Amino acid sequence: MQIKGFQGTSLLDFPGRISALVYTGGCNLRCAFCHNPGLVLDPDQYPDFPLPELYSELQKRKVFIDGVVVSGGEPTLERGLKTLLTRIKELGLQVKLDTNGLQPKVLADLLECGLLDYLAIDLKTAPRRYSELHSAPVDVGALLESCQLAMTSAPEYEFRTTCVPGLVTDREIVEMGEVIRGGRSWVLQQYVPRAQLLGRAPAEAYPMEVFEHFQKLAASCVVQVVGRGW
Repeated sequence: MQIKGFQGTSLLDFPGRISALVYTGGCNLRCAFCHNPGLVLDPDQYPDFPLPELYSELQKRKVFIDGVVVSGGEPTLERGLKTLLTRIKELGLQVKLDTNGLQPKVLADLLECGLLDYLAIDLKTAPRRYSELHSAPVDVGALLESCQLAMTSAPEYEFRTTCVPGLVTDREIVEMGEVIRGGRSWVLQQYVPRAQLLGRAPAEAYPMEVFEHFQKLAASCVVQVVGRGW
């Protein structure tokens, strides 16, 4: 298990909890709007954060944090993920996992073992457009399986969509909404132009009125729509 980053305290990444953040490297997508491009393209540029040191830090901090967010990169690619989460739970901390949802078997195992308290799945665009997010074929069936798994098995969950101009339009919102219809929470995030992978992302974000329009469209599909980034 390779940990590429650690942040001791966050109030933003785990709804309703104070958390620590753990980052893994590598990903099975190449999204142009990725907010952690270094972790995707060249994770080895970052030194590994030793696991014994990580557990020691969490042990010290558990008196004032509620949980740990494991993000990336794509954490489900790490073979040692289950062991990591088990150790975190043994410390009495809750776990939130950020994922792109392309490894449903991993998610199913973690949920079955009771290792996830909160699951956040990035729903990046309409399923028919996922081939635009990588240079290799993307298993959209795996994504759909993970979405259903979240809605039926996760204690708490959210779907997240970054509203990237061109990649997310009215049509994509409607199509994504059908995938997660009846779900509890859909977070629409404003696109941040400075976060780009290989310089291929749009130079500007949608204006506020378009962002609000997307939220209204999404509201007909899920119980709660949350806007972030304004």
